[in-house]
Amino acid sequence: MASSPTLCITITNLLILLILFLPTLVLSDSCNEAELSHDAINGGDQSLRYKLAAIASILFAGAVGVTIPLIGKKVPALNPENPVFFMIKAFAAGVILATGFVHILPEAFERLSSPCLGENPWGKFPFTGFIAMVSAIGTLMVDTFATGYYKRQHFSKRKQVVAAGDEEEGRREDQHAGHVHVHTHATHGHSHGGSAASPSDDESLSHLIRRRIVSQVLELGIVVHSVIIGVSLGASQSVETVKPLLAALSFHQFFEGLGLGGCISQAKFRFSTMAMMVLFFSLTTPVGIVIGIGVSRVYHEQGKTALIVEGVFDSASAGILIYMALVDLLAADFMNPRLQSSMRLLLGANVSLLLGTGCMSFLAKWA
Repeated sequence: MASSPTLCITITNLLILLILFLPTLVLSDSCNEAELSHDAINGGDQSLRYKLAAIASILFAGAVGVTIPLIGKKVPALNPENPVFFMIKAFAAGVILATGFVHILPEAFERLSSPCLGENPWGKFPFTGFIAMVSAIGTLMVDTFATGYYKRQHFSKRKQVVAAGDEEEGRREDQHAGHVHVHTHATHGHSHGGSAASPSDDESLSHLIRRRIVSQVLELGIVVHSVIIGVSLGASQSVETVKPLLAALSFHQFFEGLGLGGCISQAKFRFSTMAMMVLFFSLTTPVGIVIGIGVSRVYHEQGKTALIVEGVFDSASAGILIYMALVDLLAADFMNPRLQSSMRLLLGANVSLLLGTGCMSFLAKWA
């Protein structure tokens, strides 16, 4: 399908614009210059070693996490057709859900309710919840419109092929009328069978289209937050802040990678598309750290512009991830007849979901 790579290219362009835009946060005014100067004096170059270690650790953890489901077709337990894969996906969906609710949304509330922004208008309206809600609705609209567009485009092409086959068959019938009547009818039936797909084929195609859209929109929500936390980590001058984040963000990226990799594996993209999506996920946080290191001398994490931009992006990212986790991942799998027909599998999926949310929520203590 040519349409899915088009959406991939569009998302890629958005991510590039995001990465190029974030360094403009350094132009913001600091809310507390004294605190920033103190951090710079006490941190300085000592934190650089931990930041470089974080780049390598997060890059490795993210790459391993997102590629495990992709190579799972050769491992029976990780194969999407295996019932155990439902539990793996439930765990990964729980990780993504906790990322939105426990990690990103509280950070967005903290940033957009900061005293540095003033009472008007940030203190008079719940912008964080509003932006997250609009983001979730926007994700729903993209999900439905894109799915509908791709389905109409595909079935329109299929109708053209069927019509062309019928027209050609009609000409053959006219030419051979009265000669090989039985043979003509056999050929006619065979032609229709080859050009028109069965309802089960159409249903499988619909599921495939939806999985491709889900995986691409999910990556967009994850990557937006990954860039932001990367910049924040790279710009931090406090060793006490950077050290615990090194391990916590590595686990964070690994678990998120599992969730995203499971969606990509089921979408059955071409190898080049999968490689691009894996590359973007693996590199966004390390690239964010590099940008943060580069602007650390002039970056003001508590500046007004930084608080507003990061708060808005975090709110939007939280809305995307919460919607995707609940609607496209959990609801789709937990209402699956295959899961519903097995009490043992259903219980295992629920336990896996709780484990995923629990592990990711526990990491919120440090990241």
